[in-house]
Amino acid sequence: MSLEILWFVLIAVLWAGFFFLEGFDFGVGILQFFLGKTINERGTYIRSIGPHWDGNEVWLITAGGAMFAAFPPWYASLFSALYLPFVILLLALIVRGVCFEFRHRAKLKKHRNMCDIALMLSSFMCAILTPVAMANLVIGIPIDATGNFTGTLFDLLKPNALFIGVLGLFLFLSDGVLFLALKIEGDLQERACKAAKFLIVASVILYAIMTVVILENSTIYLAPFALVCLSAIFVFTGSFKLAFIFLAFCIGGSVAALFYEMFPNVLVAVNPENSLTVWNSSSSEYTLKVISITTAIFMPIVLAYQIWSYYVFRGRINPKNANVEV
Repeated sequence: MSLEILWFVLIAVLWAGFFFLEGFDFGVGILQFFLGKTINERGTYIRSIGPHWDGNEVWLITAGGAMFAAFPPWYASLFSALYLPFVILLLALIVRGVCFEFRHRAKLKKHRNMCDIALMLSSFMCAILTPVAMANLVIGIPIDATGNFTGTLFDLLKPNALFIGVLGLFLFLSDGVLFLALKIEGDLQERACKAAKFLIVASVILYAIMTVVILENSTIYLAPFALVCLSAIFVFTGSFKLAFIFLAFCIGGSVAALFYEMFPNVLVAVNPENSLTVWNSSSSEYTLKVISITTAIFMPIVLAYQIWSYYVFRGRINPKNANVEV
């Protein structure tokens, strides 16, 4: 396997990791406002992702950095074309971080309510924008022969891309509610379990529509579709752990299928002749060797730390004993 293909695969893995981990993160951020009836209940839901949300965002930073190092024209063209959506995404991520860090410091209930609303809205924006951005990689972006963006924002908001954004939102919500079903105890868990049934059914229906109607190369998405169907079956049989695992593979498999559909392109252009490929947009062989060695050294450390953090905070949260002030 050439280094160009290796880095294409690694970037796909990084994006898959981001969508899975940050996916349930976004889902919980939205659901806390609707499932939690009081400030303390919302605080308990938020506390479930408190130790993980900032570590999950590392996958986004790493994916962007890998694109910049391995495929500079891809990075330049994509971030230029999606400049406004990515600015909105960045602002939403900043607002989420502020909400997590300052919510428990607020002394007045109205200020905590404001943090909860802001967390819900910013998580919603992230959950919609990221799938829409990924969908445009396959659907096609108007760029010229030099990789410059020649369209407008409305060229990125195609009906198919928006539909995939809605599908991504419901997958994230399903992922988040299953995470809460595994993480919380008591009445708050019961609410999550009830919501999981509706959300997973909606996800199955939307995924079926996407597979049959929206995408041309739909056969490669049949495996992820089967996984979300299995997840739905386990939800209705009460096996929420298995449902969470299969939905995680569905989300990761969907990203993998998207990258497989793109290959050998890294950025599909409306005019196929202007598409960027792994061959015409990669860095020099020397650069790829250097970053490969660096990644081989530091990536295991990052993975080990994140696995360790999930292991340390693996216990369930009991709302009666939870210190929601922290």
